[in-house]
Amino acid sequence: MAAIASDIEIRPFSIDIPDEKLTDLQRRIAATRWPTKELVGDRSQGVQLATLQELARYWTTDYDFGRVEARLNPLPQFATEIDGVEIHFIHVRSQHEDALPLIMTHGWPGSVIEMIDSVGPLTDPTAHGGGAEDSFHLVLPSLPGYGFSGEPAELGWDLGRTARAWAELMHRLGYTRYVAQGGDVGAGVTDTMGRQAPEGLLGIHTNLLVPALSGTMPTDTDEERAAAAQIATFGQSGNGYYIEMATRPQTIGYALLDSPVALAAWMVDHDTDAYYKIARAFVDGQPSGNLTRDNILDNITAYWLTGTGASAARSYWEAYGPDAPAAGRKPLPTPPIPVGFTTFPGEIWRTPRSWVEASYPNLVYFNEVDKGGHFAAWEEPELFATEVRAAFRSLR
Repeated sequence: MAAIASDIEIRPFSIDIPDEKLTDLQRRIAATRWPTKELVGDRSQGVQLATLQELARYWTTDYDFGRVEARLNPLPQFATEIDGVEIHFIHVRSQHEDALPLIMTHGWPGSVIEMIDSVGPLTDPTAHGGGAEDSFHLVLPSLPGYGFSGEPAELGWDLGRTARAWAELMHRLGYTRYVAQGGDVGAGVTDTMGRQAPEGLLGIHTNLLVPALSGTMPTDTDEERAAAAQIATFGQSGNGYYIEMATRPQTIGYALLDSPVALAAWMVDHDTDAYYKIARAFVDGQPSGNLTRDNILDNITAYWLTGTGASAARSYWEAYGPDAPAAGRKPLPTPPIPVGFTTFPGEIWRTPRSWVEASYPNLVYFNEVDKGGHFAAWEEPELFATEVRAAFRSLR
């Protein structure tokens, strides 16, 4: 790795949560005022009372509140200021010196916590059924306004600005050639990185087809019509969180900063597949892969302790809101660099290959796997890492 310029400060970072913050969290959970039970037998009115009450019970009686520190602090964490915002990131270099640098971006309601179980399979593939030639030097940044990164204090932190910040981060780390991966909001950042094509970026891989969110896709085949129907259902009854954060993030922010149970409800009410998997983990004790009760609460607890519910919501206003500075800008050209894509069966919609080919003329890798959902790196870290390794194999 090249030397870091002396005028650019990259500082070691560690987490130290004061005991009084944890005591206050427990007190607030215990003081929750609960609504009556929903009047339907499914999630169509929102997060079900039984799910959230069991989550709160487990949070206060069985969860280890030291887990966030215990899981993150053993990893090499750093912070650096980019474009006026303090950026927190994990940087794990592989023992294999020829490893390919990879910057991987989380989404909402995620954080770097959803990525850390894929660190081993990506940086040390020989211990996880892969070869040394598939290893990565891994960079996991926290999005601006999320987790342990700072909050933007001015308008304009849209997907493009974050994408440019990530290119600067990789430059500061001395990486002259690298690849990028993202899902959810991270897919938006990664897609934008591909379109900006900064010097040194060799290719991108995503597991959410960003262009399908903003444009009409073909519906000529049964597979395409099924995907379009899934997107239509999401737009009609599944994207309440998206509309609220893209138009009124400050409004929901008051609840997210004041009540940990409101924060938990907001975060688990994402897509249908992930919600029912999380509900089964708490109510029935049956997790799906790595979507365990403890792992889910690690992520929610990190949001609470960092007080980033509102600032994370504002990122949707910046990226997708009709009143944001980025609204109405001319779309960027298609990525001129190679693109890989993996579709997971539990995603909001199952993306047909034809849609990916229409969106990315430089598609070099496509695969449809048989398990996993929206939080693929979290739920199935080994399978996810296998897909990332395969997508970038030709670019080494």
